[in-house]
Amino acid sequence: MDILHLVDRLEELFNNSRPIPLTHTVLVDEDRMLEIIDQMRIAIPDEVKKAQQILAQRDRVLAQAQEEANRTVKLAKDKGENIISRDAIVEGAQERGEQIIAQARAEAEAIRLEADEYVIESLAALEAELDRLIGQARNGIAKLSAERSAFRPREHEDPDEMQAEEEV
Repeated sequence: MDILHLVDRLEELFNNSRPIPLTHTVLVDEDRMLEIIDQMRIAIPDEVKKAQQILAQRDRVLAQAQEEANRTVKLAKDKGENIISRDAIVEGAQERGEQIIAQARAEAEAIRLEADEYVIESLAALEAELDRLIGQARNGIAKLSAERSAFRPREHEDPDEMQAEEEV
């Protein structure tokens, strides 16, 4: 399941929760909240798998770029050798061969840099999303824990006294 869909469900659960009058507190269905959190725990590894797929894709692109660069270099060498055999064009052929090699290397480097940038952006976006989701989950847990502890009667206290304190 998509992690963003789960976040939307979590937000919907929060928005549909019953407010406690005169406070900024709401009552949340604990079972539904925990169910969504469990689904998030399952979905997050899927997001990590997607990131790994992106890394594998980057490696494939880099390998293809390297193969293309090698082919281009070989073609350039072959062309250079053929041209060298011609006395009148030897100098021009050497320059052109070096240009082709430099261009192939520049193209391979550009492809590698683009692939790296794509992976960095994808992983940074994933990291930011995961950080945001973890923060939301922690805030929800902390809030529920605080609410739960606020509703537990304190030991050795008279419940009537506690109610009088709360009304004040």
